[in-house]
Amino acid sequence: MREVDKVIAARLSSSVPLVSQVAQYIISAGGKRLRPALLLLLSGALEYKDAQRFNLAAVVEFIHTATLLHDDVVDESTLRRGRPTANENFGNPASVLVGDFLYSRAFQMMVDTNNMRVMHILAEATNIIAEGEVQQLMNTHDASLTEAAYLNVIRSKTAKLFEASARLAAVLAGSPEHVEKACADYGQALGTAFQVIDDVLDYDGDAAEMGKNLGDDLREGKVTLPLIIAMQRGTAEQCALIKNAIEVGETDNLPAVIEIVKTTGALDATRQAAAAQAQLAIDAIANLTNNAYTRGLLQLAASLLDRRI
Repeated sequence: MREVDKVIAARLSSSVPLVSQVAQYIISAGGKRLRPALLLLLSGALEYKDAQRFNLAAVVEFIHTATLLHDDVVDESTLRRGRPTANENFGNPASVLVGDFLYSRAFQMMVDTNNMRVMHILAEATNIIAEGEVQQLMNTHDASLTEAAYLNVIRSKTAKLFEASARLAAVLAGSPEHVEKACADYGQALGTAFQVIDDVLDYDGDAAEMGKNLGDDLREGKVTLPLIIAMQRGTAEQCALIKNAIEVGETDNLPAVIEIVKTTGALDATRQAAAAQAQLAIDAIANLTNNAYTRGLLQLAASLLDRRI
């Protein structure tokens, strides 16, 4: 990861000061860096040691960071990782345009690999992520959203970059098709579990720990699995309260919504759904060589279920 950070620092440079300033601001905020870590762990599991893995790990982090910049503008978010969002500090235009810079820099870097398969994977992933973002926008304030539609969005919006990061490691290592598929399956399941747990934390987290405001999803009219299950299991009155909160996009009744989500068992059911995805990830790499990196991948899948941030 130190090598990846060196690549990130080198490739963030721009002759336009505001570009560097905004990009450095959001990158320096830290974060879990799960996508580059996933690419590095799978590279290790497949015994690929070329420096190109550092370049592509930085590429996936740039793509992810670009989506964060754009997401925070769309969602009108004010807090991320415990500090003001880039749009709060620098304004919406700067955030959107620097997000564009990070996307375009990522594509410059992937061209450096001179590998058409790598470019295809990342181009497809970026396009699917954008489609997922638009679909999520279309789904806002729609209390009739189904679990299948919810999963379709998170597999596009979140899990796709996890999947691409994992698949890239196999491509770099020159792995056979069945190994590439196993890596991709691991990444998709891991990314899905990650997002499902993230949606739990919006109703069962600690704002200080998470570095963002509780109830942001509800305020933005996002229908997530805890709400879908709560409406399925709740009384007519409870369902009506949640439905109204979604459609209006207000958090005045957030304490009541949280109480309903908990008493109906929706949080536990959502955690079980995440656990099922984590198990799919574990199963996907069961036949990879047993080494420290593979064991790290198994631990990563298991640890997602206990995350608080």
